[in-house]
Amino acid sequence: MLLLSRSLNNLYKSSSILQSRKISTSIDVTKLSTTRTSTPKPQTPKANLVFGATTSDHMLEIDWDEKNGWHAPVISPYHPLSLDPACNVFHYGIEAFEGTKCYKDANGNLRLFRPELNMKRLAHSMVTLSLPPLDQGGFLACIRKLVEMDKNWVPDGEGFSLYLRPTVIGTQPTLGVTKSKNCKLFTIACPVGPYYPEGFKPVKLLAESQFVRAFHGGTGDSKLGGNYAPTIRVQAAAAQQGYSQVLWLYGAKKLVTEVGTMNFFCFWTNKKGEKELITAPLDGTILPGVTRQSMLDLARRWGEFKVTEAEFSIHEVIDAVKDGRVIECFGGGTAAVVSPIRQISFEGKTFDIPLHPSNPNAGAGVLTKRYWDTLADIQYGRNDHGFPSWSQII
Repeated sequence: MLLLSRSLNNLYKSSSILQSRKISTSIDVTKLSTTRTSTPKPQTPKANLVFGATTSDHMLEIDWDEKNGWHAPVISPYHPLSLDPACNVFHYGIEAFEGTKCYKDANGNLRLFRPELNMKRLAHSMVTLSLPPLDQGGFLACIRKLVEMDKNWVPDGEGFSLYLRPTVIGTQPTLGVTKSKNCKLFTIACPVGPYYPEGFKPVKLLAESQFVRAFHGGTGDSKLGGNYAPTIRVQAAAAQQGYSQVLWLYGAKKLVTEVGTMNFFCFWTNKKGEKELITAPLDGTILPGVTRQSMLDLARRWGEFKVTEAEFSIHEVIDAVKDGRVIECFGGGTAAVVSPIRQISFEGKTFDIPLHPSNPNAGAGVLTKRYWDTLADIQYGRNDHGFPSWSQII
C-alpha cells in the first residue's frame, strides 16, 4: 500500500520528464487573451436571482494536452462548449469543480474570500483524477481577470455576491479507462442573492445510514461531480418526506460525516462538562470546506470553548439531545454560509435541536448567528476580525 501511495503521489512530479518534453507546467496570465461580448445579457433584478440560474457575460477557458501542457488562457463571451461525444468526461466522470464567491464592499471594491483554499482543493481533486498539476497562482490570476471583466455582474448588498464555478473536465476524445491526455479548465460566474432571503430558515435533517456518501480510501475529500450524482435520489426521497437535507452517516458506528453539501457542526456540552464545538475530522471521507476551516479558525481565535475535529456518532448526538447537552447544530458551506438545524430524524424517531437558549422561536442559535455576522463582516470588508488576508481585494 505504501509503494502504491508513493506511486500515485509522484505520478506527475517527475520534472525531468516534463522538461524533456518541453511542456508548459504554468498558466501564464500574461498570455491571456480577452474578447468582450458585443451583446451583453440583460441582468436579472436582484430580487429575482435564483442560485445558479443566471450567468454573467464571459467565461474563462484554459486547455491542456499531454504534448504541450497548459495553453494560453482565454476569456471570451459565455458560450456552449463543443466537445467530442467520445470525451472521457462523458464516459468515466473525469470532472471536478469548485465554488467560491466575490463580494462588493461599501466602497465598491471587489473581494474574494480565501480563494487560495479553493485552488488548493481543486489541485487535490485533479490529482485524484490523474489530471495534470494545477498552477494554482496562475489560475487564480486568470479568475481575477474574469471578475474584473464582469465586475458589473457583482451585485451589491448584504447576502449578494458573484458565485464563481471553476471546473475541470477530461476532454480526451477516445474511449478507454485511462489517464486523460487532454483536459479543459474553465470558470463561469453567477450573480446570487441571500440563501435565506427572509432570514434564517432552520432545516430538518434525515440521518441516512443505508446509503453512504463517501468511505475510507474513496474520493470523499475531493470535490468531484461523481461524488454528488449518486446522492441526488437519496436527497429527493428525503425531500418527499419533508426533510431539507440528508445527514450522511458512515460505518457500523454510524459516524456523523456531512449534511447535504455542507460540513456538519454540533455545539454541545460534552460528557466532561466542557462546552465544545465538534465536527468530523479530515480523514479522507470529509470534504475540506473553506467555510469549515474558517469556522474552526475563528473559534480557536475566540478561545471561548473547546474545538474538536474527531469522530462522533449519531448515537452520541441523540444521547446529548436527550440529556439536554446540545446547544445548537448547524451546517457550514459556501452557498448558505451557515444553516441552522432544528430537527434530526433517525430510524423513525425525531429529535428536536435547540435554536436559541432564551428564544425558542429564533431563526438561529447564538453561535450560528455569530458565525454569520463575523464571516459577513470579513467577506464584505467591514471588519477583518484578525484575519486580514482572508478577504482579497481585486
